[in-house]
Amino acid sequence: MPALLVLVLVSALPDGGVVRDGGLPPLVPRAVLFGAPELASPQLSPDGSRIATLEPDEKRVLQLRVRTTGLSDVVQLTNEPTRSLRTFRWTEDGSALLFQQDLDGDERFHVFVLDLETKQPRDLTPWAGAKSELLETNPKFPGHVLLTTNRRDPRAFDVVRVNWRTGEVVDDTRNPGDVSQWFVDADFRVRAAKATLPNGGSELRVRDTPKAPWRPLVTASLEENLRPFGFTLDGKSLVLASTVSSDTDRVIEKSLGSGSERLLATNPKSDVVDFAWNRATSSLRAVAFEVNGRREWTSLEWLFPGELAALGAVMPGDIDVVSTDRADSKWVVSFSSDVQPPVFVVWDRKTKQATTLGASMPKLERFVLAPMTPVTFPARDGLPLTAFLTLPAGGPKAGLPLVVLVHGGPWWRDRLQFHAQAQHLANRGAAVLQVNFRGSTGQGKRFLNAGNRQWGLAMQDDLADAVAWAVSQGLADPARVAIMGQSYGGYATLMGLAKTPALYRCGVDLVGPANLVTLLQAIPPWWKAQEAVFHRRMGNPNDPKDRALLLAASPVTLADAITAPLLIGQGRNDPRVKVAESEQMVQAMKAAGRSVTYVEYPDEGHGLVRLENRVDFAQRTEAFLGKCLGLRVEP
Repeated sequence: MPALLVLVLVSALPDGGVVRDGGLPPLVPRAVLFGAPELASPQLSPDGSRIATLEPDEKRVLQLRVRTTGLSDVVQLTNEPTRSLRTFRWTEDGSALLFQQDLDGDERFHVFVLDLETKQPRDLTPWAGAKSELLETNPKFPGHVLLTTNRRDPRAFDVVRVNWRTGEVVDDTRNPGDVSQWFVDADFRVRAAKATLPNGGSELRVRDTPKAPWRPLVTASLEENLRPFGFTLDGKSLVLASTVSSDTDRVIEKSLGSGSERLLATNPKSDVVDFAWNRATSSLRAVAFEVNGRREWTSLEWLFPGELAALGAVMPGDIDVVSTDRADSKWVVSFSSDVQPPVFVVWDRKTKQATTLGASMPKLERFVLAPMTPVTFPARDGLPLTAFLTLPAGGPKAGLPLVVLVHGGPWWRDRLQFHAQAQHLANRGAAVLQVNFRGSTGQGKRFLNAGNRQWGLAMQDDLADAVAWAVSQGLADPARVAIMGQSYGGYATLMGLAKTPALYRCGVDLVGPANLVTLLQAIPPWWKAQEAVFHRRMGNPNDPKDRALLLAASPVTLADAITAPLLIGQGRNDPRVKVAESEQMVQAMKAAGRSVTYVEYPDEGHGLVRLENRVDFAQRTEAFLGKCLGLRVEP
């Protein structure tokens, strides 16, 4: 069936919108949906007197800025030339900020300190080729910061203690080679480690003092979840989530001495999908579970329910405590929903007053966004699947072009929240279906482990079953279905076009692996400790039987089965899914005489960070799907 071509006539309106098309609301500009937020990651200083934020400069690059709490005396502190900042925190004396930056997406982050007076950043980790990240700060040691770095061994992250004022570096804790996470107690001592065992399982190790030997506290198989949150204030217990004796997370406080457990929270249908940690008391304030597609908080502090109720009267939306001061008297709180990107307020806990700080994407407020609805349906083997459906606002609700938007990971999940891609596609006239296929997180260990060694098999079938459900409900036009995604979602796009060529009209892949053998052979060196997990969940390329399984599930070996047009995007510096993955796929498609469009971004890694690149790929995607599905296209 030839592609449906639609000519969209667009004329400007005084407010910058466009003429309505077929009952749909005005087009939301790509630059608004995918541009830099106006306000991101607001963090209170330890004394609460100032707030640091990420805000765009004139080139739309996110820079560090600081203001006095309650005032508008904003001062820009950084001048990153092209790449937005994403992670930062205050030093404990409030005189400087610590932030991370990599080079064009290579993920070899350096940690910088920036004095608020001089505004001159200094590299605390000037080690070529190494990856370093912030681990922890502590008010008892205001002049120091704990960092993780693989400068000694590219495969393992040690902990170093850095005097950020002088730059002096002292080795703190050496990685034996299998530790993937470190945990610090309230006295600024590394006293817990999460390690990956040779069989793919995990072990939580603890020690009583930095000089004491490590000992196992909890050992879990690959099939179990083990997620530490932190130490109690006295350092005698760890708070963690575990599925060792249940299907879903049990949040427990586990004694380091006796090994006894105290149950804090659990939900029979959901793992912990979010949590709030109180740094002032070194305790878990609350955890969130997913209930009927919505996030619901379970309070562990007796004051928190009343605080949530008071905040609920400020404005609608899901509530998140983004930042607190050291005294826990001021909070930065965000309110968000599927149709509202975060809006930030400063909450005074004593007066119960909220002062608006700003919206992350205020330009979206004048546009009509599409609500996201949780839906459920069975897979072909009866496994219950959850998904989120976004239908175009104001337009028809049946016989629509459908885009299956696949999340990455794959050990991740879609949630009911604002999603720029879903809004983009729905605004252009498509129904959007985001499926939590087997292997996704958040729904218990049985659901997660149902995806083991099922890349290209049952995991892929779940996506096809989602399409069948949407067609059976009359929502989707079976002749106009596309699939797209990033990372694993890109892989699922390639595999969907190859495995079920009659199902999808076209596909869009961003940084998706094409050859599972070469993918696993080229993982970043710093993932080496977790290599056994990949081998158990996907297959070991060094084992002949597993290698055959991996090759059979590799889209590059099935390129001649693809008949639909394909758009591929790739970051040249991607350390996870290397550029060779996309290049292999493009070569295989061309050799088979198939239609493929390829764009490579020389200044990106695993995903698109730069504004120009995000908008460029959104434009290419929109034009591609406009021809393929007949969607509206912004000029």
